[in-house]
Amino acid sequence: MSDFSGIWIPLITPFADGAVDHAALRSLVRRYADAGAAGLVALGTTGEPAALDAAEQDAVLATILDAARGEPGATGARPLPVLVGVSGNHTASMLERIEQLNALPIAGVLIAAPYYIRPSQAGIIGHFTALADASDKPVVLYDIPYRTGVRLELDTLLTLAAHPRIQAVKDCAGSLDTTLALIRDGRLQVLAGEDVAIFTTLCLGGSGAIAASAHLRPERFVALYRALTHGRLDDGRRLFHALAPLIQAAFAEPNPAPVKALLAAQGLIRNELRMPMTRASDALVARLKALDEPNEIAKDAEMSA
Repeated sequence: MSDFSGIWIPLITPFADGAVDHAALRSLVRRYADAGAAGLVALGTTGEPAALDAAEQDAVLATILDAARGEPGATGARPLPVLVGVSGNHTASMLERIEQLNALPIAGVLIAAPYYIRPSQAGIIGHFTALADASDKPVVLYDIPYRTGVRLELDTLLTLAAHPRIQAVKDCAGSLDTTLALIRDGRLQVLAGEDVAIFTTLCLGGSGAIAASAHLRPERFVALYRALTHGRLDDGRRLFHALAPLIQAAFAEPNPAPVKALLAAQGLIRNELRMPMTRASDALVARLKALDEPNEIAKDAEMSA
């Protein structure tokens, strides 16, 4: 059994003059290790995998895995586990990808329901079961009907929870009833996938979050997790209230444009995306920069956490 608790960051893919910026990507990995992130997600939605060809995807994953190992004896040497996003709506092709990933030192695979074709719940169960049977690594279900066009119903999730390699769910369905039922069932670790739901999910007993906005203030997100899981509700509430405007702004335009814009403003990457994704608007960039100013109340809560 793997542990998927804590704050996981679904890495963006930085570009420079149209090509993948591997140096910037490596620096981001070590930055989040130093910040206390529990793990990383490679080639998730935030990483724009649909805009990468197969060779680029493999190269991005190789860079992340190498940087995530850390350097023994060096500052920031703490290794980070890496989940890998696997998406598609052709089960046979996804099985081939799973076989490739079996050979790599990854923490698991993050798999969404087949998009666009909107299969039945029986078809979804068969799809995930086939992929989990083929995987040597733990499987994290990704329930995001906003993107796939189909949700994983509670009965489907509870059925899949019986599979020995299906261990967690990235919960983006927006159903408090489902979130609570999964937490109470206890077989799947529940990770908030909607960043604004992190506070609620953790207070209900969820295991953590996969949070794109945690790119921006990773130490503060880690402090939020630690405060809430160690019973410091007041600290956690102050941290979340301070983070909430930044979280909301990070999704005011299509992800990952806002996150990339603020990372670029911080000097960490270039503000580049690949079509059909476009840069965040100037107005949103100005809003993000204003929200990124230090907040003394949040800093105090972060220190106590």
